[in-house]
This record gives sequence, structure tokens and C-alpha cells, in this order.
Amino acid sequence: MAPAPAALSAANALSLLAPARVSSGRWNSLSVSISARRVVSVAPPAAATAQRRLVAPAAATEMAPAASGEEGSKPFVEEMRAVAMKLHTKDQAREGEKEPQAPPVAKWEPSVEGYLRFLVDSKLVFQTLEAIVERAAVPWYAEFRNTGLERSEALKNDLEWFRQQGHTVPEPSAPGTTYASLLEELSEEDPQAFICHFYNVYFAHTAGGRMIGKKVSEKILNNKELEFYKWEGNLS
Repeated sequence: MAPAPAALSAANALSLLAPARVSSGRWNSLSVSISARRVVSVAPPAAATAQRRLVAPAAATEMAPAASGEEGSKPFVEEMRAVAMKLHTKDQAREGEKEPQAPPVAKWEPSVEGYLRFLVDSKLVFQTLEAIVERAAVPWYAEFRNTGLERSEALKNDLEWFRQQGHTVPEPSAPGTTYASLLEELSEEDPQAFICHFYNVYFAHTAGGRMIGKKVSEKILNNKELEFYKWEGNLS
């Protein structure tokens, strides 16, 4: 169980995680969750088992040229953003290209209480992800230790700041605990599905999550930037 290379950056860690299949869905009421779907294989049982064992380790050791930062290539996040904008309307993002299918939703007004619930559940989810790769029940999970993407310590500091401002920090809610349990289950029973969740949670936070955090800060936190949205180095 060798630890991840020291030179592995947060941006490279995300690019290494790009799985062969990424499912879509919702993370319960937080609107950040992903639901992984199993892929039916026509290969013989023995071949299918061997194939499952090889897919994610390959994702952890190979990088496409665009993700590796080779000269002349786009940064990983920029490339993914271009694809994502084709799925957004202009109501959702300034660069959106998709035609809206329905009227825009009502004006969004966040609250401190609701945001705290999101942060508390997020802390539980990131703690769970970090514990799984640290435990490495599947040996190659250890490749994703100490990448710089870890968020639980930053969230711990942010929640302490809210306490100091006089806010009551709640316990994790049912959606958060349910999703954390699902991650634990998948990490042992379906490594491919687990890596899909791992990738999506981290990528969602480093991309659209930063934009949402900025908007919330402007509306209810007097533009304070939480530690949750800070990383060492350049994510691009």
C-alpha cells in the first residue's frame, strides 16, 4: 500500500480519477449527489472480474495528454468546463449553450441555517471519502491519499468559525448520513462505482461548487471566503 506520490497535485488528482463510466444523479436534497449505475458485461465471469480489477488502477496511473498539462493542451478543468457549458442554459451559466426547456426557477435565496446543514453534511461525506482511501480496503485506493483535494479539515475550521459567530452547528442530516453509508458500501462491494462517486464529488466541488460558494458568500456572509473553497496551488 504505497502512499500517493508527493508530487501529485490537486488538479492532477482530479484528472487521474476520470473514470471509464460516470453516472449522473442527485445527492439527495443537497443537489450534489451522484448515483452510480452498474454496467452489465457480456464477458465471461472470470474475464469480467479481471477487467473490473484493472479499470480503476489504470485510471489511477494513466493521464490523457490534455489532463497531464503537456505543452499545447488545455488545462483539465478548462476542458471539462467547455463540455459542461453545452449542458447548461444561459439562465444557469453565462456561457451556457443549451436551450431552456422550461421557465427559469424562482430567485434563489440561501439562508445561514440551510448553508450550515450543507456544510455539516459535506464534512461527513469528505471525512468518509478520506477515511476510505486511508483504510484502502482495495489496495489501489491508497493512490488517492494526500492529494491536496482533502476538505474535511477545512470544513472543520469553517464550522468552528460559524460557532464563534454565535450560530448553532447541527448534526449531520439523514441525506448526509445515508450518502456516507452508500460510499462505505460501494467502496467494498463495487470499487468502480465508488471511484465514480469519488471523482464526481471532488470535481463538482472544485468546479461549480466554487461558483455556488461565492454566490452564497455574497448573499449571506458579507463576502467571506470559507476555507472549504481554498486550495494550495492552482486547480487548473
